[in-house]
Amino acid sequence: MPKPRKAQVSLEATAYYHCVSRCVHRAFLYGEDHQTGRSFEHRRGWIEDRLLALGQVFAIEVSGYAVMQNLTHAVCELESAGSAEL
Repeated sequence: MPKPRKAQVSLEATAYYHCVSRCVHRAFLYGEDHQTGRSFEHRRGWIEDRLLALGQVFAIEVSGYAVMQNLTHAVCELESAGSAEL
């Protein structure tokens, strides 16, 4: 049975979390589409920029990340509610 997010995330246990997001249906985030020959290489930079920008909006710091053709990995450090900058 799924747990609510407040039961999954604990700043007392650790402030670092490894987050993974994977494409479905054999889709790709970037690269060349072998069926059409179109290049979607520009998406990689867009994904990296967006990941880092969202880290500034929310109370997290992106400590490390990897953008691969069909998935992304991000190591995020959570900030406590008292230490978040306004």
